[in-house]
Amino acid sequence: MKKTLIIILLIFSAIAVCWTFYFLYAKSKEKPIVYKTSSPFITDIVKKTVASGSIVPRKEIEIKPQVSGIIEKIYVEPGDKVKNGDVIAYVKIIPNMVNLNNAESRVNLADIAVSNAQTVFDRQKQLFQKELITLSEYQQYELQLKNTKEELDAAKNNLQLVKEGALQQSGASSNTIIHSTISGMVLDVPVKEGNSVIESNTFNDGTTIAKVADMGEMIFEGKVDESEVGKLKEGMDLLITIGAIENETFHAKLEYIAPKGVEENGAIQFQIKAVVELRDNQFIRAGYSANADIVLEHKDKIMAIEESLLQFSGDSIFVEVETKPQRFEKTLVKTGLSDGINIEILSGLKMNDKIKIAETYGVVTEEDEKNASNSHKKY
Repeated sequence: MKKTLIIILLIFSAIAVCWTFYFLYAKSKEKPIVYKTSSPFITDIVKKTVASGSIVPRKEIEIKPQVSGIIEKIYVEPGDKVKNGDVIAYVKIIPNMVNLNNAESRVNLADIAVSNAQTVFDRQKQLFQKELITLSEYQQYELQLKNTKEELDAAKNNLQLVKEGALQQSGASSNTIIHSTISGMVLDVPVKEGNSVIESNTFNDGTTIAKVADMGEMIFEGKVDESEVGKLKEGMDLLITIGAIENETFHAKLEYIAPKGVEENGAIQFQIKAVVELRDNQFIRAGYSANADIVLEHKDKIMAIEESLLQFSGDSIFVEVETKPQRFEKTLVKTGLSDGINIEILSGLKMNDKIKIAETYGVVTEEDEKNASNSHKKY
């Protein structure tokens, strides 16, 4: 009985050892790699570059005052349409006290001069009537009186300009009334009634009262990298996509390429401009961000493969073509136009060739294992 038990234990131990070795061997045995394949196909390839930028009006101007003062009234709001000459705002003059004092003093002095010249003229007129002085002497006193009166008028006008910013006889041409200088749409009114404004002059740009633009003519302004700018030329067609307007593209014509680039984030960028072709009664808001697809080259209905299938060795370009099930051979190919995803094949392949997709595994079946173990060749 004891001997039988020992024999049974030995048998079970032997079976366990054998099973363990078989399990480890089966686990360590690599399953053969089975590669998927791809074939050439007919497609259209378009090589293009993308420029990012924005949509802006071609003609956009800032309305600035010709006098300093306080905004008393604003007659427009953003979105209003105005014509050339329409009133935008009214500026109330706050006179400088020094200038005001000088202007008043000038009026007083001119008034005194006129009073004195009038007295002298009256006296000389009586002498001339009695023929005690000559005509030429009389005319000199008459001229002096006219000059002093003209000086008084000029002093009064200057005082009025200092106080009100305009003369009474100028009417609507007063500098205190701000007019639009173009026809278009009011894009922005950055000031409010009661704000102080500074006049536009040689030393100061002045305060912007309103921005007006012609929204009927929009352009795309963007930038392209120095590696692409050499392939561009004026007159090229662009396809504009605007982030805020989904499922719609706009055609544009390239009209300007900057002769000088600017450095941005370590790369040289060149500005481009293109005229956007708007449809009838179509409105695009100024400042929309947009991308422009610039077609550099295109070919229709050509044989191509996925560019990821290519392999490189020095100056040679090749793919691995299946000759037998899961047996591949390197084949040199000549390539053409590429869009970064697909690439044109000029020679080296036929339409029914099967090309190995590197590092992509298929589903391993029992038949695949049998074929792979017998004929698999890996490069």
